[in-house]
Amino acid sequence: MSLFRRKNIRDMQAEALGSQHLRRALGPVNLVMLGIGAIIGTGIFVLTGTVAAVNAGPAVVLSFVLAGIAAVFAAFCYSEFASLVPMSGSAYAYGYATLGEFFAWIIGWDLILEYAVGAVTVAIGWSGYVVSFLKDIGVNLPPQLIAATGTTVTLANGQVVTAWFNLPAVFIVAVITTLLVVGIKESAGFNNFIVIIKLAVILIFIGGAIWAINPSNWTPFIPEYESPRHFGWSGVLAGAQIVFFAYIGFDAVSTAAQEARNPQRDMPIGIIGSLLVCTVLYILVSGIATGVVHYKDLNVADPIALVADRANLGWMADLIKVGAIAGLSSVILVMLYGQSRVFWAMSNDGLLPPFVNKVHPRFRTPWLTSIFTGLGVAFFAGVLTVREASELCSIGTLLAFVIVSVGIVVLRIREPHLPRAFKCPAVWFVGPMGALTAGTLMAFASATTWKRLIIWLIIGLIIYFSYSRHRSKLAHGQQPNGSMPPP
Repeated sequence: MSLFRRKNIRDMQAEALGSQHLRRALGPVNLVMLGIGAIIGTGIFVLTGTVAAVNAGPAVVLSFVLAGIAAVFAAFCYSEFASLVPMSGSAYAYGYATLGEFFAWIIGWDLILEYAVGAVTVAIGWSGYVVSFLKDIGVNLPPQLIAATGTTVTLANGQVVTAWFNLPAVFIVAVITTLLVVGIKESAGFNNFIVIIKLAVILIFIGGAIWAINPSNWTPFIPEYESPRHFGWSGVLAGAQIVFFAYIGFDAVSTAAQEARNPQRDMPIGIIGSLLVCTVLYILVSGIATGVVHYKDLNVADPIALVADRANLGWMADLIKVGAIAGLSSVILVMLYGQSRVFWAMSNDGLLPPFVNKVHPRFRTPWLTSIFTGLGVAFFAGVLTVREASELCSIGTLLAFVIVSVGIVVLRIREPHLPRAFKCPAVWFVGPMGALTAGTLMAFASATTWKRLIIWLIIGLIIYFSYSRHRSKLAHGQQPNGSMPPP
């Protein structure tokens, strides 16, 4: 039964609220912007066109709606947990309080994969947009430094060269890591600035392109079934599983709980507010894109720029690239932020070595784990392709959502009278539906993705049973030292 030892909720509340390790600098606006910064990125700038052309047609709008419903169920569960247990570990901490240490380790190890792979994927995408934008203004980077190691790059004169590594991807990870080491307030300010840029670009696009919609492009709204995952309702569902990647990020808001000024009130605002804003934008953009351009023509690397061109907004192409660069930058920031905070929380509980939770004496940030995370992400962003890096991200998030949705129901049974600043509405429906919808979307993942997830979890189990289980502070009757005075 030691595998299922649980942390006491009231002890966790005292630990979180009494901790002076991390600086409480984030208000509700910062948290909403943090969520939007994480959510709006690859999904809106790339996946909209791909899913419409290959899976769902104009019904990509329904794919976004279905994925958004699954995300909303999970968001309500996250919000109750985040207000009740305002800990940096996010779903890891919630699992520790409800399902026990073994499940907490599984979900923590899973979150490490989610955030790391997400950051790698987006850094590679950022590189592609930057290289394209620089080329537009006459700046051509050496081809050996713009793609994954071993990738062949064809030059304008037909010459083929082999890439050494992806320098722009490494560069952006280094910049974001430096920001995270310097401080959360500075990182939040940078995130707010670039979120405003990308929201402005998206709103300008919506306002300009909506007048160029041709309703005939929406017919048929759900193209006739061709094969599994390709059109018909199976295509819409497959599309929902793919575009779920577009919603990854709102859960990262919960990793900021110990740096929020009033977590009980502000965490639900940040989680639900950012998700609702992004869901509305996704539906509007996908509807406009398939209304302006026939869905079969949208399978390109920059579908939103293509739509702007067809809508006679060609001047927006460069603006959209700037918005995409800004948008992807903020996603990388939040992914790396979330990863380092999960590491910090697990180390604080004794499940990872003590050096991981060292806080910088001046900046009061987990600087060693931020640097360690940045180095790992920079390496893989430099040598991998987008396809190699992206396959695991959605399934890792969905697994976290399943555990959180089950955990909120378990907590209501075990601690029904615990004071809650935010209560998940209709929890006996929302909790099971959150687990069911997330589990259903997991079922649409490929066999290769499942194999890689299982291999990652096996590695995690080896570490847990050989190190973490025996070093756990809870196993030795200790509580994490969250009440130490500030340095």
